[in-house]
Amino acid sequence: MAANAASVSNVDIADFEAVVRAQMERIEAELLTAVEADNEVLSEAAKHIIEAGGKRFRPHLVVLGSKFGPLQDRAAEGRVATGAIVVELTHVASLYHDDVMDDATVRRGSQSANVRWGNSLAILVGDYLFARASDLLTDLGMDVVRTYADMFNRLVRGQIAETVGPADGVDPLDHYLQVLADKTASLIATSTRVGAMVAGADVPTQDLLADYGEQLGLVFQLSDDIIDITSDETGKTPGTDLREGVDTLPILLAKRSTDPADSRLLELLGPVGPAADGGKRERTEDEVAEALDLLRKHPAIAEARADVERRAEAARRILDPLPDGPAKAALADLCDSVVTRTS
Repeated sequence: MAANAASVSNVDIADFEAVVRAQMERIEAELLTAVEADNEVLSEAAKHIIEAGGKRFRPHLVVLGSKFGPLQDRAAEGRVATGAIVVELTHVASLYHDDVMDDATVRRGSQSANVRWGNSLAILVGDYLFARASDLLTDLGMDVVRTYADMFNRLVRGQIAETVGPADGVDPLDHYLQVLADKTASLIATSTRVGAMVAGADVPTQDLLADYGEQLGLVFQLSDDIIDITSDETGKTPGTDLREGVDTLPILLAKRSTDPADSRLLELLGPVGPAADGGKRERTEDEVAEALDLLRKHPAIAEARADVERRAEAARRILDPLPDGPAKAALADLCDSVVTRTS
């Protein structure tokens, strides 16, 4: 493992950051090119979420993962860019589908695609992006294709499990964490693995980076759970999970309370019951606002933050066998950033 990654240990940090920045700029440009279509409406809709911005967290992990392989020439950089575009297109495609399923109205601070163009077109655009990702994937070889297929299997399984809910006798928190592992962490783990694969890293290095990505993916999503309750400064409306009836980590922890003082909160977090027309009644805006106010003061938030910190430290420890250097330091820094964004 160390032999594959030795080249990253003695690179000047400023030079390393410049190289990564240049690769990310290339990926950003090629990302828009990758979704161009003959149909003007399809092109516009396919670029909608991409042009709204985003962290490009997964492409960044592909680039960082690639720094632990021996192949660092122009050809390898092209394969890294392709791998990064594939994972970002997959992520963006899933957002189109998620917004339809969740009846979302806002995505990354802009009107969601399903509101602008309707559910049918939003679903088809998501399918188109999955197709574009699959097409690009064929240039990376069968091992990468198989890795992607395994991830896609987990992603769909996680979405189905979230939709169906926990089976009788299954702890809701265990169920939720498994949903996150499959629906979110699997793609992040694939990002770090694919970066290492296309740069020629050995299997032990690939496995280690995938394990890191899996743990970091959980931390990333769990921190979003907290932010959805505590922050008013995101592109999405606070309390989105409450409106959608999704029991996230802080909510599940709060629902375990036996303190009589939490009776009103538990009432607000309980089932909302059927609507007058026989459908599912959503929580009112007043109910969501009251629940958010009570949750923000509840010990469940501190407990959730402690869980995120513990998992972030576990992710950092996974990196220990890798050689010291700017790539390893950048991965370790991500463990800090996903924690600090919740405070």
